[in-house]
Amino acid sequence: MNRRNFIKAAGIGAVALIIGENVFVESKGKFAMKIQAVKFAENGFMTQPFAMGGEEGVEKFDANIKYRSCLQNYVIDTGKEIILVDTGLPAEFPYPSFDEKTQIHLGTKIKNYVDALQDLGYKPEQVSKILVTHKHEDHTGELRSFPNAKIYIGRPDAEAMKLTGENIIPTDFTDGAYKNFPACQKIADGVYYIKAVGHTNGNSIVIVEDGELNYMIHGDVTYTDEALYQNKLSVVFEDKAAARETLDRVREFIRNNKTVYCSTHTPLGYENLEAKKIVDLDNPPKTIPPGEIVAQKASGKYVCSICGFVYDPAENGGVAFEDLPDDWKCPRCKQAKSNFNPA
Repeated sequence: MNRRNFIKAAGIGAVALIIGENVFVESKGKFAMKIQAVKFAENGFMTQPFAMGGEEGVEKFDANIKYRSCLQNYVIDTGKEIILVDTGLPAEFPYPSFDEKTQIHLGTKIKNYVDALQDLGYKPEQVSKILVTHKHEDHTGELRSFPNAKIYIGRPDAEAMKLTGENIIPTDFTDGAYKNFPACQKIADGVYYIKAVGHTNGNSIVIVEDGELNYMIHGDVTYTDEALYQNKLSVVFEDKAAARETLDRVREFIRNNKTVYCSTHTPLGYENLEAKKIVDLDNPPKTIPPGEIVAQKASGKYVCSICGFVYDPAENGGVAFEDLPDDWKCPRCKQAKSNFNPA
């Protein structure tokens, strides 16, 4: 366990709490909250049709326009407990490569999720709660690694994943409205788990209050911030009407509250967090194009870019992915064959 030391700060009547390398100051009994990005993949890309074509159709957008992509989830340290928002990919996950048809490339692996979390000063046994934004594998891959954590997940997604156990809390969001969102669950002082369905039927977001600032941590309400500013849905949803309602509520909240928008699939997620950048929907930031993207050696396996399902010919009678019929669909999320990338 990381050490926890309390040190009386001379002259100011405060107490410093040291957790690993992180220092929090307690004043009048209240700890400052700390949010960090757990980064585990970098240097990916997504195409404009993938990020924005959910309602108008992919043909309305330019596949030559690409946005930066990566992978990170988030850790909230309240000073009293460690709360994760999602848990990355499984350590054994075969990171996908890309070709000319790839809609989203997750990037290259930096390190395993648990190792990245430990680099921030936190060990798995310290984590008390995990807030799952949704069921996809890049958000749930290491739930198994946190023996002391209660796992909160929207009930439809918990049922879809067949999660069981005393630590699983299928969440029905019974604590009433949170501002313009109709249903929430209060997790800790200043930490709210909010029903925000559409991307999946159990989808949620997390809002952390810090004075006048609100940190909105989401899974895939949008895949890139450009879609937030342009008010566009991605092509990935289980309920398009609900996904539209969620995005409308997100934008309404942002217009009425000072909000730092923390995404999973774009470097803007951690860049916004580190700069405490408040969203101004009327003044979108300039898009930074992806840098050099390095293809990895193909393994013969293919990975669903939507849910993370891995197609391995060795487990399917030696049938190469390319030889599957065109109307073949992902066994897990039922999305089209075209959503798979070589691994």
